[in-house]
Amino acid sequence: MRLLWGSGRRGRIRFLLMSLGSALGVACLAAVLTIPTILAAHDARAAAREPRPGTSNVIYRELRDPYGQQRLHRIFVAHTGPGATPVPPGIDNLPGPGEVIVSPKLHETLTVNPRVAGLVPGRVIGFIAPEGLGGSDDLYAYIGATPADLPDAETLGGFGTGRTRQPVVEPSTLDILRFVLGCIVLLPLVIFLSVCARLSGESRARRLAALRLVGLSAKDTLRVNAGENVVAALVGAVVGLVAYVGLNEVMAIIGLPGLHWYPVDGRPEGLTVAVCLVGCPALAWIVGQFSARQAAVSPINVRRTGERKPPKKYGSLLLIPGLGVIGGYCVLSLMGRDPSAGPNSSVLVPGAVLATGAGLVFGLAPITAWLAQKFAGVVESLPVSLAMRRTEVDPGSSLRVVTGLVLLVFGASLTQGVLVELDQISRRDAPVQEYGIRLSEISSAQRKAMIELPGVQSSTISYQSWDPLDGSDVEHSDLVVGTCAQLAKYTEQATGCVDGRIMQLRDDRTTYEYDPKAGKQYPFALKNGQKVTFTVPRERIDVRSWDLSVFESGALLVPPSLLPSDLADTDGVLTLLSDADPTTVRSVLDGIGAIAPTASVEPVGIVIDSLAQLTVIRSLLVVGMVLGLVIGVAAFVVSVADRAMERRGQVTALALLGARAGTLRVVQVVQVVLPLVVGLGAAIVAGWLAESSYLITGGGAVHWNWEGLPLLVLCALGVVLAAALASVPMVRRHIDPEHIRRD
Repeated sequence: MRLLWGSGRRGRIRFLLMSLGSALGVACLAAVLTIPTILAAHDARAAAREPRPGTSNVIYRELRDPYGQQRLHRIFVAHTGPGATPVPPGIDNLPGPGEVIVSPKLHETLTVNPRVAGLVPGRVIGFIAPEGLGGSDDLYAYIGATPADLPDAETLGGFGTGRTRQPVVEPSTLDILRFVLGCIVLLPLVIFLSVCARLSGESRARRLAALRLVGLSAKDTLRVNAGENVVAALVGAVVGLVAYVGLNEVMAIIGLPGLHWYPVDGRPEGLTVAVCLVGCPALAWIVGQFSARQAAVSPINVRRTGERKPPKKYGSLLLIPGLGVIGGYCVLSLMGRDPSAGPNSSVLVPGAVLATGAGLVFGLAPITAWLAQKFAGVVESLPVSLAMRRTEVDPGSSLRVVTGLVLLVFGASLTQGVLVELDQISRRDAPVQEYGIRLSEISSAQRKAMIELPGVQSSTISYQSWDPLDGSDVEHSDLVVGTCAQLAKYTEQATGCVDGRIMQLRDDRTTYEYDPKAGKQYPFALKNGQKVTFTVPRERIDVRSWDLSVFESGALLVPPSLLPSDLADTDGVLTLLSDADPTTVRSVLDGIGAIAPTASVEPVGIVIDSLAQLTVIRSLLVVGMVLGLVIGVAAFVVSVADRAMERRGQVTALALLGARAGTLRVVQVVQVVLPLVVGLGAAIVAGWLAESSYLITGGGAVHWNWEGLPLLVLCALGVVLAAALASVPMVRRHIDPEHIRRD
């Protein structure tokens, strides 16, 4: 450190830049490492409030409904007698009839949208404390009721389970999220920290070589360089952790789409602090040992700028197995085969992705050097020739400049694949939306009010055939009450329908568990306990439904005039129909909740858990992309600036020989653009193949994400243009005698 501090203003500035770079990297590292902690804290509080059946003087009914892309969680409770009652975390006592206790976010929603008040009937008497909520954006309510209001309720045994039934992100999806974040954040972060540890690498190597020549041992020479790196990294790690803690306090208030947390959730744990304070200096020590080895072993060559060894090509061999595996899956898909059922895909594809990413990093230098050598032999332009020869001699500098951006583009392809795969699970493409409400949970007046709700286009009632009391699995059939006009509204296509006749719906393009044959009879329960039978007719309607629908293949379409009026409501479901735009769906759900707040509603085809998880995953991936972009751009700016400072002597020599300022700037731009074009081009191709192999092995309908490819190409072109413009100011024609060396 005395040597560093005595080296003048430039040495102290270099130390400051190394520390600031390490601080930025550690702040990003802490953010990524804390994401699982935030999710775990959310799930732990959610598990602690989960009601469980048992024995007490309280009955309950739990309803989980979608509100937009969030979950609206309501717990109806009713006291059946005196005595001690179980109490969930976050409140002091359960509410009585006509009373409700809500989360702060739900109270805010009730204030902004009064129509939602029908879902939470009663007077608000308190709020749920943070220990009873997963996050600050939870829509949660405990609603007091009477036993008569909850005919299908269960007896409450207590609160708290070992694991929540609705985690923020499913464990399997969390593993994918960790892998993608590792590719788009952690790998560029390692490169960035290595770049920061090698600032002014050439001049530092010359300084170390001078120390070695005046008598310092090789071991002490390595120790001097490593000590400077470690101290700078340690100072940067402390600053980065402090910066992240402050940022966490702010972001906990703002939150992310679909994910809000409390500040204590995002504070780094001991393991995270240890990784940041130990891992970053350890990486700096390794880089310092590696970068100073030539100065310690061959100081004469360093001082006299001896001939450099060409980059090793062994790293690029990793592209062979990586591209071989992901390319193989793509070829199988083109051949019409489905490799998604293979048990080894979960190991082969991630391994191939990592091998491909590593191959892009380690293969960039030798590939760039080879291309530069070929171009230099054929071009006649002086600036391009100078740039190619310089790149051929020192291709390793291109590795530091563009590796972070290359990995970012490669990881962006994987991110697109994950989002496409998750979107296939949760989205509904139908232009109509169905809502199922059991008839046993609503009265005739409520049924009539629901049918007349604004936005409801049509309604129908369906019944399931009678099941034996012993619960054995027998063939059954569904009966749907409706006309041909109603059928046309609910389905994409229906041909052969005749009003006034019982007909069977058939879709030969779908599979179904039971296949009711013509002439077979199915019993349906009546209100008096008797049964009535319906015979499967020979007349069929060729129907094509929108995804999931009450008008499914195999069901019987029965005209209202031929339906017995005394069918049991316990087997009946009222199905409403509306447009599928989010505003209409939200309005209809609010209206149903206002009419029958204790009735469970099934929005057919809307998987609210998947939608909520998709929102959270999108937010986290966007955070990862932003962090990766910050790291990649920072590594690029630091590397280009450092490279320009290191080449001042060469630029001065060229200026003395008469090179024009435009020539020098073109040389600088070409030196930056060539490895960037090579790296980004390879990253786009390899990333798109990796994304396609992930989609193929995922088993979804989409195997080739053509829509995302133009976006990646445009982003890559933008990066190249920005890099070219940013490289121009790095070269000055000013001749400084200090930069003229006497080698």
